[in-house]
Amino acid sequence: MDKIYTTDREKFRAYTAPEEFEKIKPFSTVNDMWRARAGEYADSIAIEDDGKKYTYKQLEEDASYLRPVFANRGRIAILCPNSYDFVKAYLAAVTSGNTAVILPPQLPPEAVFGCCMKLGAKALAYHPALEEKLATVKAAAPNLPLLNITEKADKPAQASDAKPEDGCVIMFTGGTTGKSKGALLSHRAVMEGTVNGCYGYEHVFGQRYMLILPLSHVFGLIRNLMTSLYTGSAMFICRNNKDMFRDIAMFRPTIMVMVPALAEMALTLSRKFGRNMLGDDLKTIICGAAAVSPYLIEEYPKTGISLLAGYGLTESANLVSGNPDSLRKPESVGVPYPNQQLRIVNGELWLKGDNMMDGYVGDDAENAAAYEDGWFKTGDLVRIDEDGFLYIVGRSKEIIVLSNGENVSPAEVEAHFNAPAFIQDTQVFEDVLPNGTHILALEAVPRATELKGIEGDVKEYITKELEKINMTLPPYQRVSRIEIRDTDFERSPSMKILRYHKCK
Repeated sequence: MDKIYTTDREKFRAYTAPEEFEKIKPFSTVNDMWRARAGEYADSIAIEDDGKKYTYKQLEEDASYLRPVFANRGRIAILCPNSYDFVKAYLAAVTSGNTAVILPPQLPPEAVFGCCMKLGAKALAYHPALEEKLATVKAAAPNLPLLNITEKADKPAQASDAKPEDGCVIMFTGGTTGKSKGALLSHRAVMEGTVNGCYGYEHVFGQRYMLILPLSHVFGLIRNLMTSLYTGSAMFICRNNKDMFRDIAMFRPTIMVMVPALAEMALTLSRKFGRNMLGDDLKTIICGAAAVSPYLIEEYPKTGISLLAGYGLTESANLVSGNPDSLRKPESVGVPYPNQQLRIVNGELWLKGDNMMDGYVGDDAENAAAYEDGWFKTGDLVRIDEDGFLYIVGRSKEIIVLSNGENVSPAEVEAHFNAPAFIQDTQVFEDVLPNGTHILALEAVPRATELKGIEGDVKEYITKELEKINMTLPPYQRVSRIEIRDTDFERSPSMKILRYHKCK
């Protein structure tokens, strides 16, 4: 029988200040959490956006005047860019007894309509800046209520009661198949993810967060916004990532939630200009949504910043594991968070727990494929070491089957080629020679800051070093072609590398 792994929250105690660890308490619903925090931190700054500061008291008051507009809708789609208005609308929707359907603001008008219909939205709350996105909805669904989130009711309404099993939010995800779906997360799941975001680092409450991730992505919504509100922290909203470093200098965050590509850029610029571009107040970076290079984990402490890797899925309310001991185990995505069960079946990670979604909305076939005996099949290939630390070694759908029957996990092979400090990213894929022969090929993006002082042809030097690594691999994992890129790989909105499909 497959072993089932669980972790108690005590595993994380040693990494947090004792008095703060004791303050990490569960709430059964977002409504309960928000009522408590809005009172406890009433006069503290909750959100700073577009030159204005909003206290927890002001945020609750503004949400209270939007609740009557949202009342008794059931599912409310929210179409809004990162802003204070988004936070207000999200809280108003959830705490008035509805399920918030978060629509990515970059969706075209046809997709806005299609998502509202598929996900059962009974109203669409929108920001005036995105009103042009409503054209198809107005034409094809004239009876769907359109709610301007900058307007308010004549009288306020208090937060309603909710049950842990009630639907809280529907988030978009590519899931395990890459097809866009809506994952339904209950209040229980959202709060589990929110509290999990408090484990594994020293100072948790009263921090200064900066939001640079989209709130339409689970990493931004739960680990950035929800954990910030839970911990009585202030969150500065960076409207444009081009202004990120200017905003950092002004706001001076103490903790940031980032994807690896942004962390890489910040480190590169810090070295180029000879100063910490993330500011002297920043102590912790929570990094995820894509594979985190051990290089970043090992280099950031030299700037006085701890970079902590983690792993999660939209389907798991973002957080499955976090690495509080990144320097000791830089290749691991950490220790599994409490109140969930992990099972490894033929190398694939299966999950159960309070943090898991209720399913994909309106996708019976996708749900049937995603679950087995009540376990959610992540599609991620993993291993767990003797200390209980989790490692991602590949994706089941990315396995390349060679002509000799051997199975190759690109991520497993890439880990070897990513080891040198002068390599930023690589991609291993199946390619076809002119004669029709299928081979494994490698493309690499170099890290220029680590190549200073190299004499002669830099690409030739990199290729020779990668060839040395190549020859240490088992024959079936060796690549037959190595190419050094001058540009980065194409990436998704969440900054994940877009993999080549089968043959390039």
